[in-house]
Amino acid sequence: MTAHTDAAILESWSHNAEPWTAAVRGGEIETRKLVTDAAIVDAVRAQAPRSGVDLGCGEGWLVRALPGVAMVGVDAIAGLVEQARAAGGGEFRVMSYEEIAAGKLALAADIAVANFSLIGKEAVDGLFAAAPTYLRQGGTLIVQTVHPLTACGDAPYVDGWRAGSWAGFSDDFRDAPPWYFRTVASWIALFELHGLRVIEMREPLHPRTGKPASMILAGRLCTPPT
Repeated sequence: MTAHTDAAILESWSHNAEPWTAAVRGGEIETRKLVTDAAIVDAVRAQAPRSGVDLGCGEGWLVRALPGVAMVGVDAIAGLVEQARAAGGGEFRVMSYEEIAAGKLALAADIAVANFSLIGKEAVDGLFAAAPTYLRQGGTLIVQTVHPLTACGDAPYVDGWRAGSWAGFSDDFRDAPPWYFRTVASWIALFELHGLRVIEMREPLHPRTGKPASMILAGRLCTPPT
């Protein structure tokens, strides 16, 4: 049984970098094609950023989808960063969330985006705490994640680790990563705790089911009170 830890998430993604790249570039993920890819691009464009960082950039599609924005993509999985660099379209770095939490990213971007890339616990907490080291004051962190109300399933609606699944994906995927479930209230609290005032919430709807395909939250980094 896969351990429910942040380390287990990284181990799984290191095994699945190639099939994930193929799935993204081959348009194999229906909700991305129908809803969520366009939703995150629209949410970023609404902020009119000149510079940005894609936190957990994967194979780099979002960086390439934002021409005109000086984007840096970072990911802890070297195999994914190699795929991103090969496709081009921006600057890509191998860097863990723990390294970002330690201030090693050292940017002052207008916007930071985490598109379905915040699935852990402690590493995500550290990433939020480090927002002043990669966002300028007044910059915005945008997170797209599974919608807690639809992703909860039959489990209790409380924060906690959940088992992962590659159901619906090809047989090339293995060792599904665990993920840390957060309620809507917990997500909002995470922003507010770290000086990120929530300025927008979007719930993109699946055109066939009419149910939320994801949740997008945008938080603005506020100047701390003196």
